[in-house]
Amino acid sequence: MIHNSHLLQSGVCRLLLGAIAATFAATGLQASEAKTELTLKQVMSDPDWMGRSPQSPYWSDDGKTVLFQQKIKGHQSQQLMSVALSGGKPQVVANEELDTIDRDNGDLNANRTLKAYLFRGDVFVKNLQTGDIYPVTQTLTRESQVNFMSDGRISFRRDNSFFAYDMMTGRLAQLAEVKLAEEPEDWKEPSDFLGAQQRRLFDYIKTQQDERQFKKQQREQQEKANQFIKAKTFYLGKKIDLDNLSLSPSGEYIFAAVSDEQSGEGEQDNMPRFVTDDGYVENETVRTLVGQRKPVNQRFYLLDLKSEKKFELNKEKFEGIDRDPLAALKKKAAERNNEAFKKDSSPRAIYIHGWGGNGVEWSQDGKELALKLYAYDNKDRWLARVNFNNKTLETLHRLTDNAWVNDWTFNQMGWLNNHNDFYFLSEHSGYSHLYLKKKNKRIKALTKGKFEVSDLTLTHDDAYIYYRANKKHPGIHEVYRVELASGKNEAVTDLGGNNDYVLSPDESQLLITHSTVTKPQELYVKSVTVDDARQLTNTVSNAFKSIQWTKPDIIEVPSSHTDEPIYSRLYLPENFDKQRADKYPAVMFVHGAGYLQNAHQGWSGYFREFMFHSLLTRMGYVVLDMDYRASKGYGRDWRTAIYRQMGTPELEDLLDGKQWLLKNANVEADKVGIYGGSYGGFMTFMALFNAPGEFAAGASLRPVTDWSSYNHGYTSNILNTPEVDPEAYNISSPIEYAEGLSDPLLIAHGMVDDNVFFKDSVRLVQRLIELEKTPLFETAIYPVEPHGFREPSSWLDEYTRILMLFEDNLK
Repeated sequence: MIHNSHLLQSGVCRLLLGAIAATFAATGLQASEAKTELTLKQVMSDPDWMGRSPQSPYWSDDGKTVLFQQKIKGHQSQQLMSVALSGGKPQVVANEELDTIDRDNGDLNANRTLKAYLFRGDVFVKNLQTGDIYPVTQTLTRESQVNFMSDGRISFRRDNSFFAYDMMTGRLAQLAEVKLAEEPEDWKEPSDFLGAQQRRLFDYIKTQQDERQFKKQQREQQEKANQFIKAKTFYLGKKIDLDNLSLSPSGEYIFAAVSDEQSGEGEQDNMPRFVTDDGYVENETVRTLVGQRKPVNQRFYLLDLKSEKKFELNKEKFEGIDRDPLAALKKKAAERNNEAFKKDSSPRAIYIHGWGGNGVEWSQDGKELALKLYAYDNKDRWLARVNFNNKTLETLHRLTDNAWVNDWTFNQMGWLNNHNDFYFLSEHSGYSHLYLKKKNKRIKALTKGKFEVSDLTLTHDDAYIYYRANKKHPGIHEVYRVELASGKNEAVTDLGGNNDYVLSPDESQLLITHSTVTKPQELYVKSVTVDDARQLTNTVSNAFKSIQWTKPDIIEVPSSHTDEPIYSRLYLPENFDKQRADKYPAVMFVHGAGYLQNAHQGWSGYFREFMFHSLLTRMGYVVLDMDYRASKGYGRDWRTAIYRQMGTPELEDLLDGKQWLLKNANVEADKVGIYGGSYGGFMTFMALFNAPGEFAAGASLRPVTDWSSYNHGYTSNILNTPEVDPEAYNISSPIEYAEGLSDPLLIAHGMVDDNVFFKDSVRLVQRLIELEKTPLFETAIYPVEPHGFREPSSWLDEYTRILMLFEDNLK
């Protein structure tokens, strides 16, 4: 039980003054070993003390230098850094150099001698042989979508117009303009009585009408005859949103996707800010709730710049588009409400998906166009090509899932550079793999196995596709490549841990972001053919290196509900004794997001929790961090196990984890605590509410308490919508089980959390009050904190309370 007076009067002083003594006592360390000292205040302080790891690295255009972003010490802002491959320490890129420094965006011309790119909203061209840079635009209007065209010109978008720049002549031409309005109609002889009478009776009316018509015809004839006037205006209609606009490399076509105005919107919630500059409460409009959005059903147009005609692409012939996968749930919901159910036979709403890669991909010659289309009900993904001859859409690949298609990742696609063959990622086999579709041939799998493929890079000669995968172990991510001619796969790195990569401009080297469980990420460079990886950066501080961090073991916890193990991080106290008579207390950490991997062998985004777990082991705790079902890295079935039952499979896995601790880590059954944030906070509730007595105490941070209050994109994937599937929401929402609380609980939440709203915790607290659970729970509010805390003082306050909760109830 939590004792309020103890928390307020003695806990903070006892913790801050005694943490180090407790640490030394637990580990047998001597005070003279100062380098191993660790305090909660240090763990939760501004992470600058750890070092400032490189972020968003990329190659210079000549491949001789690496550039990356690094946090400025003492500030939230970042600065651009550079380090030469020939040696030396990273240097800050001076402000005077920012206008001409190589950029990490852009497009190369056919012979790879010129690079067109965007910088601060303007278009520039760099001669890669001389290094000269030429500004193409210098405007207050922001340009976008810069590309080299098939004829060597540079195209870009400004507002809803496309332009082409010819470097040889310096001529800038507008190719087309798209307007969200109805096309002006040609003048017609009045058909109604009054209009015809006006023209018949009044010469003035007749003359004015004839003159307008003459000017229109004259203008059209002049434009047709004038070789310098090429721009065409296309009208897509009014009361619509323009969702996607893309020019073909050939300059022959524009693709457009539109939806009805206000699609995807709904009633938005409000969030008050109490700590403000002027002292008055401010109300901020925030997102809508799940199910409140209007479905987005896009229409697709092909705009032919040669014929100056607009064609709507037929989307009704996709396999399964007329099947409602939620019909049974809708019928059940109607029966529950004593309403008549009428099956909807109209085609399902679909839209272009842009997460994890562009949803519109042209071939280099502009003769092929692929679209990535998703059903609004989350059950289907169609990869489609445009048939330019009959202006229709044809399916290249359909991925369907009775739970939900993974729209969070594994969605890359594209055309080979020199052949119009199509490659893409799909979870079709149960794991994300790479596939190739040649024209008029069957789809071929280029990778196979129980591992996940991501982060594709095609070489310019179409010889290889590089990718990232966890082949060796679910928690080890290395770089591989497949030779397209032979289908042969080979490993390019063998560094262990976690590895991301960027292929060099000449495609001979990899820039690798490498980390391990105890070492934050650093940059390495390596040949694609030789095992010669060498470190480029060394940003980790000596203060961080001097501390003897607890290295977690990556273990496989047997599952009592699946055939696959539950991969987990296990932190053991120093000099752990499996036979010790006095059994250990344990803490189970539950990672957030649900779909996230944390039991990998690289540096965790939960670095504060990693350090906190090291502190806990020094204080005699065993810590277990599990990749429960729903986690990333283990395939489709692991991801979708939570469909319509969030909180159930995960809790089963956590209970399996607890049993493993009792059998293998000498843990006392009634001394196991649990904590986590966001999804982890949600799971802490589910554990305490639905498995009373299993966990001696729990801390729920920034938690979801009712899934009907969360956002649409995330929640509707897993639980559909509350109107269609109320049963799934009742099963999955902790607020429905609050009466089950029988063990001490800490609820902590930031008040300006625009992800999981603070009201989630407020509503649960009210429920707990009405259930008379007052002796069992405490709340901690953080007036200036969003979902991810920013202030070290807030981190320290929160984790001080968590540690006191465990010290009071697990020892």
